[in-house]
Amino acid sequence: MTLDHLLQKYPNAETFRCGDSEALSARLLGLMCAGAKTATCMAQRDVETGVEAMPKPGRRDIALHWDGRPALVIETLEVSHRRFCDVDADFALAEGENDSLEGWRADHETYFTRNGGFDPEMTLVCERFRVVEIVEPPK
Repeated sequence: MTLDHLLQKYPNAETFRCGDSEALSARLLGLMCAGAKTATCMAQRDVETGVEAMPKPGRRDIALHWDGRPALVIETLEVSHRRFCDVDADFALAEGENDSLEGWRADHETYFTRNGGFDPEMTLVCERFRVVEIVEPPK
């Protein structure tokens, strides 16, 4: 299924890539396809500057492979704002990338440091979602 076809099927959809490298993108998409990743977060500053689109409950968005091919469609269930230091284990574990809050904090601190800067007080946009359609899972 092409991106154009999906954009017709989901006319209000935003498109996005996961992570900041091809390898991380494939890993995150794999976790989403397997149902292990049902949450994600982004720096509020990235939404404010237009780097990331603000998720909206009920909207269906298209996750892309690193090369731009559609991978899957998600539906945003819930959006909240919280400081990095206030993220709890429930949300961190729903991201599916780590088996502890401490591991989540370490990995996300590294990620945010290399993508615009890190501050433990920084505001995050925290999203919970469900996978609606798997178009092409990562290999």
